[in-house]
Amino acid sequence: MTIYAIVGGGPKAYIPDLSSYDKDDIFWIGADQGAEVILEHHLPLHAAIGDFDSVNKYSLELIKENTEHLSIHPGEKNETDLELAIQYAIQQEPDEIIFFGVTGGRMDHTLINIQILYPLRKNHIKAQIVDLQNQMELFTKGTHTIVRNEDYPFISFVPVTLDVWNMKLQGFYYPLENTHLNYGSTLCISNYLIKDEGTFSFSQGILLVIRSKDII
Repeated sequence: MTIYAIVGGGPKAYIPDLSSYDKDDIFWIGADQGAEVILEHHLPLHAAIGDFDSVNKYSLELIKENTEHLSIHPGEKNETDLELAIQYAIQQEPDEIIFFGVTGGRMDHTLINIQILYPLRKNHIKAQIVDLQNQMELFTKGTHTIVRNEDYPFISFVPVTLDVWNMKLQGFYYPLENTHLNYGSTLCISNYLIKDEGTFSFSQGILLVIRSKDII
């Protein structure tokens, strides 16, 4: 299984310890300032992509010296630096993409970055966003298994489409049976597993599944 981790230029305070995610089969891509973050976490920088308007000259030189692939783009362009990084990752035919540094700060960036998960899912690429407090992944209709994760114990199911039909939850503290969720519903917020694993299923619509934790 080939995994690409893309680190964006979001606020560094929202980024967890990346070293805990590092494995031999993960390729690290930095989008703009994300390349600087990868080096700060002492991880291999396999690719650095963007206009690099968020890093100083010293950091840019370090990025140039330590990356295997460098792609510098003009500041005025149609794509965001993150989208360019995604395009590069897709060319490598990944099985999964994990995003860091794409939440927090400007809300327009956060919202569009969440929406980016959909075309990846549609193209059968597993994709999730991870920050210090949340893990997020989009799901389409079907039956899905979810495993307990004590690091992110709370699980919320947020409708992305106007309707999600026949929602069913098994193995959760608050179970559901063939329930209709409409856009804006808070019915499935802050649930949690009572078994080591559970399932959720629905017959139509798109769900954003958010696993989260409180920060004390």
